[in-house]
Parts: sequence; structure tokens; C-alpha cells
Amino acid sequence: MDAAGAKKAVDWLVAVAPDPDACRGEWEGNPLGVVLLPAGRRWDVLIIEGGLGYPTLDVLSRVIDRPGPVLSDFGDSRMGFFVPPGTASRWLGTGVRAAGAGTWIVIPYPGRATGGVRWIVPPDGTGTLTDPALLELALHEAVALRSDP
Repeated sequence: MDAAGAKKAVDWLVAVAPDPDACRGEWEGNPLGVVLLPAGRRWDVLIIEGGLGYPTLDVLSRVIDRPGPVLSDFGDSRMGFFVPPGTASRWLGTGVRAAGAGTWIVIPYPGRATGGVRWIVPPDGTGTLTDPALLELALHEAVALRSDP
């Protein structure tokens, strides 16, 4: 990600913060390169265990040109797919955690290496999100591929 792309992504992400300018300053000065941002305003996050998340992302990448942002946590044990706001309150999937309004997500600075949470698919700054229906189909396909002998 180049500097212009990172700036655009940062602008899009901090827009959800209660004080975007203070958030940006804290983020840029944080040696860990992370901040907490509220879900439910511009995006929700569906969190899937990493063993299923990567195959799901592979399926999604075959179906669409670019999925929405995707995070991976420490050790790749979980992945978070950014979906439209409101998705978390309607999601009925076993084994999928939903983070929406009232929850906060640890977000790494786009384009910078961090020691833990990282972007698998960084935000593009335009608001691109993963369609929940496509994500559900990709999850089903990934599960089916895992259970094939």
C-alpha cells in the first residue's frame, strides 16, 4: 500500500471515531500501531476462526475482484471480515462472532507493520465492504471444501 492509499484508508477508518483528529494523532504516535474504533457506524465485523477464514477469503477472491477489508489477529487464530453496518444484529451463523453497534475493534494502521493484528486485505478508503450474502456463500463453500475427503 502506498502512502496515498494509506492516507485514504486512515481517513475512512478514523471517520468513525468520536474525535477523528485525536484518534489520528494517537494512532500515529502509538508504537504498537493500533487503535480501538467503534463498529456499527460505517461497518460491522464478522469474526471467523482462522482455519475457516483463509479458505473463505480464497473462495471470495475467486468470486469478486476485491473483498472488503479483512483483519487477522495474533497468530492468525481469527479473521475479521468488514461488512455493512447492521449485519451483526441480523447474522445467524454458528461459529461466527458478530461485532456491531456498541462494540470496539482493535485496528492496525494501514500500510504499517504491527506486532499483532494485521490487515490481510487493507481498506481501500472508498468504503468497499464484503457483501454478507456473498460471505455466507463463501463460508458454506469453504466448509464443504474442508470436509471433502
